[in-house]
Amino acid sequence: MTPAHRPTAHRLGHLVGAYGLLALTALLFLAFSLALPDTFPTLDNISAVLSNQSVPALLALGATVPVAAGKFDLSLGYGLGLAHVMTMRLVVTEGWPWPVACLVVVLGGAFAGALNGVVVEFARIDSFIATLGTGSVMYAFTGWLTDGARIVPGPHGLPDGFTALYDSRLLGLPVSAFYVLALTAVLWVVLERLPLGRYLYVIGSNRRAADLVGIRSRRHVVHAFVGSGLVVGVAGVLLASQQQIGNPSVGMDYLLPAFVGALLGSTAVRPGRANALGTLVAVTVLAVGLAGIGQLGAAFWVTPLFNGGTLLVAVGLAGYAARRQLRRRRTEPARTPREPPGATS
Repeated sequence: MTPAHRPTAHRLGHLVGAYGLLALTALLFLAFSLALPDTFPTLDNISAVLSNQSVPALLALGATVPVAAGKFDLSLGYGLGLAHVMTMRLVVTEGWPWPVACLVVVLGGAFAGALNGVVVEFARIDSFIATLGTGSVMYAFTGWLTDGARIVPGPHGLPDGFTALYDSRLLGLPVSAFYVLALTAVLWVVLERLPLGRYLYVIGSNRRAADLVGIRSRRHVVHAFVGSGLVVGVAGVLLASQQQIGNPSVGMDYLLPAFVGALLGSTAVRPGRANALGTLVAVTVLAVGLAGIGQLGAAFWVTPLFNGGTLLVAVGLAGYAARRQLRRRRTEPARTPREPPGATS
């Protein structure tokens, strides 16, 4: 390739890498709309998809924060189940006012995230192993709280304000979809515009370099896990509001879609690194794909096959994007060194 063609090829490759997943979403929606013209491209179907995929989307965004720092939180599914059951127990069994119960559960999620961060960073246990262990403890605690039985509201049901957290509509769409958009906006600001986000990216890219330039890696990784736990707490409250019963076995079904969304999202918008907008695009692809194959009458085993296959593709594409970005940096002309993150003038 001649030097004149390299910039054009580079720009084309960047556009495909950044927006290819978004184009795939549009193509999938068009394909399913042509195959199912009476049911798929309707407002009712779009509303149902947005409602059903809100909790997985929130978890995927929560998983994105530790992934940005090169860590993985496998306790997400267990934490979701515990937060969901704890919400129902406080509201139904203990009779707490629902706003207080929800606040306690969300803060409890942040505390659980802090414990994960401390175990990973100060006990120096790999995040896979550490969060799998803490997740198992959460699952045991969930079983102890419920004794393996469901928590069912009494004859008067749940407070209207609590159920409205999920059942309300805004501008004709489920309010839960706007929670996802709001969290995406917050994470975009944190990861792309605030120092904490830059620190997490440096830590995830090269932990040793981060330590050398004075970034307090341990503290910021703990912050990442706290953010993840906080999102899990919010998702647990919304799941309780959606299902309106406490099911101790719920939660693990959400783990795989969350990581698929977070890892696949690292191949979009900002290829090579986890980012909130990319995760939102990835979750949209998954939502459209799952809704389409479901309406086509696919067998029950197609959904886990779709999620598992997409996860393998996501990991492969994420690795390729990271290697491509590294090669590009190595071949770029040397530039004037920038100030290290956090440096002050």
